[in-house]
Formats: sequence, C-alpha cells, structure tokens
Amino acid sequence: MADAIIPQVVETVAAILKDKIRYEFNLARGVDKELLDLSDKFKKIREVLDDAGKRAVKEPRVKSWLKELEATAYEMEDILDEWKYSLLKPEMEAKEIGCDIFQHFMEILSSCFKKFSDRRDTAKKIENVKAKLAQILKEKDEFKFEPNSQAATDLVRVQSTSSIDLKKVHGSDIKMKKNEIVRKLTSPQDVSHSNIQILSIVGTGGLGKTTLAQLIFIDPKFDKDWLKIWVYVSDPFVEAVVAKNIVNIVRKETSPQDVSQLELVLQNLRYSISGKKFLLVLDDVWTEDRDKWEPLKINLEYGAPGSKILVTTRNEKVAKMMGTLDSDIFYPKELNLEECWSLLRDSSGKSEKESGKFKDVGMKIASKCKGLPLAAVVLGRLLWFKNLDGWKLVERSEIWELDNDELKLFPHLLLSYNELSPALKRCFSYCAVYPKDHRIHAETLIEEWMAQGYLGSISGNGAAELKGREYLENLAMRCLFQDVEKSVSGEEIEWCKMHDIVHDFALFLRKNDDKERSCQVCDPLLGSHVQKYRSLSWDKKVSCHVCDCLKSVRVLRIEYNSAPPLGMEKLIHLRWLDFSDIALSKDGLEIICRLYFLQSLLLSGCELTEIPREIGNLVHLRQLDLSWNGLEELPESMYSLVELRSLSLRYCSLKEIQKEIGNLVQLRELDLSRNREIKELPASICSLVELQILNIEETAINCLPEALGELSNLRRLKLCAFKVGSQYNKLGILKKLHRHLIGSLHLKIYSSSMSEMVELVEDARQEQVKTLLQKLETLEISFKGTMNEMEQSSLSSSSSMWMEVVEALVPHYTLKELKIEGYKGSRLPHLMSSPLNFIKEICLSDLSEVSSLPAMGKLPLLESLDIRYVEQLKLVGRELLGIESSCDDIVVAFPKLIDMYFGNCSEWEEWEDITEEEEESAAISIMPCLTHLSIQECSSLKKLPHRLLRKASSSLRSLNIDDSSELVKTYREDKEGSAWRSISQHNPHLVLLE
Repeated sequence: MADAIIPQVVETVAAILKDKIRYEFNLARGVDKELLDLSDKFKKIREVLDDAGKRAVKEPRVKSWLKELEATAYEMEDILDEWKYSLLKPEMEAKEIGCDIFQHFMEILSSCFKKFSDRRDTAKKIENVKAKLAQILKEKDEFKFEPNSQAATDLVRVQSTSSIDLKKVHGSDIKMKKNEIVRKLTSPQDVSHSNIQILSIVGTGGLGKTTLAQLIFIDPKFDKDWLKIWVYVSDPFVEAVVAKNIVNIVRKETSPQDVSQLELVLQNLRYSISGKKFLLVLDDVWTEDRDKWEPLKINLEYGAPGSKILVTTRNEKVAKMMGTLDSDIFYPKELNLEECWSLLRDSSGKSEKESGKFKDVGMKIASKCKGLPLAAVVLGRLLWFKNLDGWKLVERSEIWELDNDELKLFPHLLLSYNELSPALKRCFSYCAVYPKDHRIHAETLIEEWMAQGYLGSISGNGAAELKGREYLENLAMRCLFQDVEKSVSGEEIEWCKMHDIVHDFALFLRKNDDKERSCQVCDPLLGSHVQKYRSLSWDKKVSCHVCDCLKSVRVLRIEYNSAPPLGMEKLIHLRWLDFSDIALSKDGLEIICRLYFLQSLLLSGCELTEIPREIGNLVHLRQLDLSWNGLEELPESMYSLVELRSLSLRYCSLKEIQKEIGNLVQLRELDLSRNREIKELPASICSLVELQILNIEETAINCLPEALGELSNLRRLKLCAFKVGSQYNKLGILKKLHRHLIGSLHLKIYSSSMSEMVELVEDARQEQVKTLLQKLETLEISFKGTMNEMEQSSLSSSSSMWMEVVEALVPHYTLKELKIEGYKGSRLPHLMSSPLNFIKEICLSDLSEVSSLPAMGKLPLLESLDIRYVEQLKLVGRELLGIESSCDDIVVAFPKLIDMYFGNCSEWEEWEDITEEEEESAAISIMPCLTHLSIQECSSLKKLPHRLLRKASSSLRSLNIDDSSELVKTYREDKEGSAWRSISQHNPHLVLLE
C-alpha cells in the first residue's frame, strides 16, 4: 500500500539533486549522499511491496510494518517540501513587497543565513528518517518477502460446481434474471453472432453470480438435446487446463492429459464437441488477455449452431474481451431487506418459527449486508451459536470491526483486491475517506489521488490525469464502484458510488490497529484521520486551530467555517484545498496564496470581488475554480500560472477576457458561462493548443474566432446558441468544429435574403457539417429573420427553399429531440413522417404558413408532440396518424406517444375522427400509450375525435382543456352526457382538467 507514495519521494529526491545547481548553493555536507542513499533504500523496498500488501491483510505485524513505512515515506516527502518551501518563500515575499536595491541586498544576506540554518535542519531530519528506514529494512529481511514478480497470494479459492440447494436460493431478481437468460440461451441464433453466442453475468464478489449460473445450468430446458459442461476457471487462466477440463467432462473421464502440449489438448477439445450443441458455463473468469481466450474460442466454434457459452466474472472488461455484446451482459441486483433477513435467518440455523424473538435485531443485522447474499450467509454463520445478547452485540458493531471475522466477511473482495496493482490498491482504499452512499465526482477523486501522489509525478503532458482515468475505469470494470454515470458522449465516468460492503472493506484496509496518538490541542480523531488518509474535512464542530499533528494533510475541505483556520499557513504540504461556499476576506485569501504547493484551489461562491496579485505565487496550481463570485476583472499575475489546466469563471461579472489568457499554454478547460457582459473572445484564445473544453453558454459572444476550429485538441464547445447570419457566424464554420460539438445544438438563423438561405443550404450539405449534425441527439432550429417586406414575401412564397433548409439541417436516425421555431414553409419536410427516424420529442412553434400536419404517427419512438402557434392550421386530418391499413398487418399509429399538446392554434376548427370500422378493427391501434392530452388557447375547436380518443383511452389519464375554449363549454354542459361518457367510460381514471 505504501507503493503509491514511495515513487513520488524517489522522484522528488532526484529533482532536488538536479535543481541544487539552479538554486546556486550547496546542500549541507553529505546531505546529497544521504538523499541518494535514502533513494536507493526506498527503491529496494518497492521490490517487495506487492507481497507485503497481500500478506498485510492477514498478518497484523506486516500491516503495522507497512504503515510505518508509509509514514516514513510521507515524512521524507514533508522534509523535502519544507526544504523547497524555505527556498521559495523569500522569493515570493520579495515579489509581494517590491524591495529596493538595499532591501534586496539585505534580503539576500538574511536568506543566506536562513538557508544555512535550513540545510542544517534538513540534514538532521534526514538523519532521523534514515534511522527509521534502517529499522524498516531490518524488519523487511525478517519477514522474508517475495519479490514482486514472484509474489503470490495464499487465499483459498473455493471451486464452484453446478450443484445447488434450491431451498437456499433467495431473491426475486435472481429468479427473473434466470428466466430472462434461459430465454436468451434457448432462443434461435441471432444473425449478429457467429456460430456461438456468449452471455456474461457480471457483478461484484458475493452478489450471487455463480448461484444464478447454477440455476440456469440445472433448468430442465437444457436436459434434452444439450451437452452441458461446467468449468470453474478462476485465476490464473491456463488455456490447456480449461480445454482439458472441458474434454474430461464431455468424455466423462478423469484421465490426465499432457497440458504442456496445448495443440494436442485443443485438438481433443475440437474433436469432443464437434457437431454437438452445448451449454458451457465458465465460472469465475478473471483474465483480460485476449490471446489466452482466442485459441479456446476458435476451437469451441466447432460445436453445433445454437451452442452457447455463459460466463461469470467480476470484471466487465473480461466479458467484452470474450466477445459478449452489451445486450448479452446481465447484472444481478442486490437482495431486498426481507430477502436478506430470510437468507441470514436460514444461515444462522434458526427456523422461521423459532426466529421470532430474533427478528427485530436480525433485520438490523441484515441491513448491514446491503443486499449481498454472501454477506448474509457469512453473518448468519457467525450468529449460529450466539444467543440474543450475542446478536445485539453484532448489530452494534460495524461489519469491519467484527474481530477475527473480517477475512470471512471479505474473501470475495480480497480476491478482487489482490488482483490490483499496489498503486491501484492505494487509490481504492482511499475512497473510504468519503461517507457511505456518497456520490463521488470522478474528476474530484482523480485530483485527490494526484494530490496524494498516487498517480506519480505531475508532468505537463497529462499522463497523471490519464492514469487516473484508467484507474477509475479499472475499478469500475471490476465492480468496485456502482451507480456509474457517464458523460453525454458515454466515454468517461462522471459520477459513481461504492457499495456499502465495499466501503466497509476499504475502511478495514485502512483500519489502524496501533495505539492512537494523543493530542492536547485538537480532536485526536482528526489526527488519526490525517495519519491514515492525509485528507480532512473540517467543519465548525471542531477546533479552528491548526496543530502540528495536522500539518501533513494534503487534501483539505473547509466546511461551514467563516474564515481560514488559525495557523493555516502552516499547512505547506497542501496540494488540494476546497473553500467553496464560505465568505472569504481578502486577508484570508492572501493567507491561502502562501500555500505555494497547491495544485487545486476551489473558491466557488466565496463572495470575492477581487483577487489579490499574490495569486501568482501559486506557481504549481493546476486547477482554479472562481465561479459564483462577483469578480469584474482578473489580476495580471493570474496569467502567469502557466501550470494551470482548468479555470472556471462561471457566474462571475467579468466584462472581458484579456489577451494575456493566451499565456496559459497548458489550459485544457475554460468555463466562461453566465458572464453575460463578455462580448467577444480574444484572438489569443486560439493559441491555447491544449484546450479541450470551452464553455461560453449564456454570454454575449455572438461571433467565434474562425481559428478556434483549428485547435486540434478541442473536443467540446458548449454554446447556448450558434447564431448564423451576416452579422454573426457562417454555418460553414461548423465544418471546423465538427469534432467539438457533441450532444446538442441550438441554431439561431438570422437570414435577411434569399441568397443567404441558399448559402445556408450549401453549407449544411458540406460533408463535415453533416458529420457534426449526425452526432447530435438534440437539435433546436430557430429562424430569426430580419428581412424587408420584399425579401420576406419572396421567401414566404418559396416553400421549397424552407423545406430544403430544414431537410439539410435535420439529420436522420441519431436525433432524439427536435424543435423548430419560426419556420416559414407551407409544408413540413417528409422526414417528419419517416419511420426510419428515431425521434422521441418534437416541438413545433410559430409556423406561420403550415396548414396541415404530416404523418407523424409513423414515427416509431415518438413520446412527446408539442404543437403551438401554427396560425394557418384549420384541420388536423387523419393523415397525421399515418394509417395505411392492410388486411394482414397490425397498424399502430403513434406507438410510443405519451404526451400530446396543442396550444395557441386560433384557427383550428376540426380534428378529423377515424371511421367506425377503424375503431372496431383489432388490426389498428392508435396512441396505445397516450397518457396526457392538453389543448390550450384553441378557441375555434368545438369537438374532439371521440372514436379516436376511445381507441386511445385505455392509457389516457388526463384531458386538459383551458377555460376559454368552446370545448370546455361543450363538455361542461354535457359532462354527464354522451360526449364525455363516450371517452371516459373506457378509462375510469381519466380526469378532465379545465
């Protein structure tokens, strides 16, 4: 576990020795040699850390040794921090006070004496660390650790079989999943598969994957015409051994095979299953190595068509490597509380009759299992010989505090944990710093890992962030995170959680078995927390004074305090500081600006009206969040923060962005949104070659620099609206931005002439613009013409031109939401009725020339239809339904429509009904999912299509008609009569809202 910090120390030592010439002074005599010696010792220790980490879980002495090693490594890094700080501080202070020549000379003289003193202190501290490290090395030799390449775990992996006791199977989800998977396994072969289909059950250890596979394996549907094979795989994955086990089961023999001859074993496998339809269960697969799986898969293809493979694994990456489609991956759910209690009761040996007095406390214990069947079984066995008082004692304990039982509770997680690299182990166990059920922000977690030094050196090429992303994905794929939420593009994790049992396991890994250090100044729990995590959340309930036991903190959240804690300037090791939503004075901010090693500084909502020039002291700053502050300008010194990667100025009061922003050459993310007075971007922003995300939503920026599209790394540009017109942007600019706009786009088109409309169509048909449009899920097109009467008359009469524009702009297939506003064509384009479109929501507004609606009932996925301000609409005809009935086929109009809204269609007089024959026809279905129908400000409409609504009314829940409509008068007068009854009698839940 200490492996995460040791490389950081080694790298820092190397940097110190390299930089001593640049700082133009010598270290105290012998200190450089001491540093090299320490660096070598740390490197030697790294060689055994993998084995030490695995043994620490079961051996308390090894765990204590690792904690001492980690503390020593952090102590060494703190010493190096303090030494660098002593060099940096005079330089920064000289900048702040602006010394004259004499003062500068006196500063240099004073600095020389100070440096000599610091070197001497550094030498003494290093000597102390060296003594501790010598003792650690001595103990290392006593433990006889294996080098990392040979380290292995002795945790016992219990082999699974296909045998199962059905009386011990609990949970409704497992039974539903079993039926669903059996249906898939026995269904005809999908054409998207080759000769063999592979399904996978994925989930964290202890969730019941093997139990689910056993239930499927013994299903009677596979008893006839199927060759059933169950193989426990586990780790390591040896192709020849897996093949040999399959052959032995098929031949019903246990004769040994020479597994050193892989080709011979694979030939036997091919011969054994050739032409036979089989169900092969591969239980507990761990390998991600495609090269190990491919030879087996190739030979399994010789089975008969319809053969299936069912895989259980803890790692989604394994399932995909083996060739499982996303639709064929199944994720078992946790048990509910009643199911957990039932399983725990059975596992404790208590019958339903005798367990009555145990139920109340038993339900509380069951809630600790958080739905994991294995946890319920283990806790049930723990309770087997305990009386009621014993049950109450277990209920009062945290799972991870149950002495001598941790390894019984966490074996499924220990196996996954031991598969991780030492650095990944550290990153995983750090997550226990968050409360249970906390929604973890992925980017923040990665920043904290970086602040702790878990991701190695922080270079300018983004390698640390990339490594953090890989670590996060790795942990999520192994089901150590749950409730994973991804970005709009679906490429990156944005949020996640830890299952409570997994959180308990992470707490157990960081459990401090040593005697707590006492502190007379602050809460000892704070000191212990900092000792374990180098991280702290500080709220108003605890002392607002920094004492020495807190000085080593790297990550700090200040919560509820009104000012920085007293003595905060001592926290020179801080890398990550969150002061959000706390009023901060200028003096308080100046104190923060002395924490020279800060990498992340979050000051959102701190009521700041100005930033002091001392912000330029934070030369290592990579992330700066100044959002939700009343800032009107930024100091020039901010533009000297050349390490800055992320800058958020969201919801400030900035009037302009200075051209000096081009100095922030490492900037990757810039958020200027909601600064409503910023009218333009400086051309220098196009020199930010590393820029990946630019957010200018709700600013006054109308025109983008054309060179912006040449930023090769820009992958997301967030706009409130892209304005197209002679005074704004040309649509053709989008061809340079086709890589950057993802998900949604609002086009505001300011056309003043026919020629501009023609140019708009030509631009929309450019290949790169079409590529961009085809990536969109949401498209809003607003026509905001500023034409003179002649041009307006010309355009209004050219319906075909309007149709060309819309058809050129609206992509097929990918779009889910479409809004068109201000359209001047007389007809809507044909694509609005194409069954090949997968649109879910349509909103049509301010269509001045449209008099009829297309056959939108053909759209297969349309859920919401919103039509308003269609001035020329007098008749909604039957063509809207898109009914083209035939004798043999069932026709469904609007198969998914849930909400339908008509508003402000003042000329609308008639909604054409279906025929009596169509109403009675079982082959025609109309709006089978319609739930809400609303008609507002449509004063000329006097009658609803009764037969049509009766056809749809089985799902209709509300009919909302505004009070001014003739319809309401009609239905109010006849609410008890035939008109209302003819609709409502088909659905007693229908409500008429006036």
